[in-house]
Amino acid sequence: MAEFYAEGLLHRLLGLDTKGELDEVAKHARAEFTFHIVPNMNPDGSANGYLRTNAAGSNLNREWAPSPAPTTTLYQSEDANEKVTMYEAPTVERSPEVYHVLRKMDETGCDAFLDVHGDEALPFNFLAGSQGMPNWGRRLESLHGAFLAAYERANPDMQKEVSYDPDEPNEGMKNICSNQIALRFDCLSATLEMPFKEVSGRERGWGPNRARKLGASVLDALCYVSPYLRKEGNFWERLPEEDAYSHPSSKY
Repeated sequence: MAEFYAEGLLHRLLGLDTKGELDEVAKHARAEFTFHIVPNMNPDGSANGYLRTNAAGSNLNREWAPSPAPTTTLYQSEDANEKVTMYEAPTVERSPEVYHVLRKMDETGCDAFLDVHGDEALPFNFLAGSQGMPNWGRRLESLHGAFLAAYERANPDMQKEVSYDPDEPNEGMKNICSNQIALRFDCLSATLEMPFKEVSGRERGWGPNRARKLGASVLDALCYVSPYLRKEGNFWERLPEEDAYSHPSSKY
């Protein structure tokens, strides 16, 4: 489904369904942004029928930063500082997909980021933000709220009430892709999940065509928030009430 999403985005961005003719939003997006799009982050996993792991057996959504090793050993040193065995990531040997994409991002910088997934449990399209990162504050909260509100206006298959329960402050996992990007570049960053189940409360028939439309309509949301992505000052004070951040829940 993530590949169908990327296909819809690229078709609108390049005018592939309209003989090269671009609508006004696509024109604005191309003038405003430099896009870096990875249509499939895990081609080996796709070919082998895996959901998350690549050919080396690595869960690519846990390879974006070093983290405590699965067999962590904790001990107290003489100066009473707690130490922990770390799992190094990403690496060329175990997670080359992440390693090379992250190196390229370090070269170019990043102002907005989406990691597109499918979720097996919740029957909704939704965003999971970086609420558990130490740099989450009024700025990132407001960007997340405005982006999601604009996305919901552009496409009725998106909604803001239901998502994963947000991490508590400073308790998010830094090795998860969208968390690491939010922290590394201090930017709007989220995981976008599409459902394996039918979309609850929406027209039935979720599938490739609507995943493509969801990908195409992200341009509307990106263009809406583009003036604020690196804006200094309290820009949120001038945003309409409908753009306010809404604290989501996994309960529905």
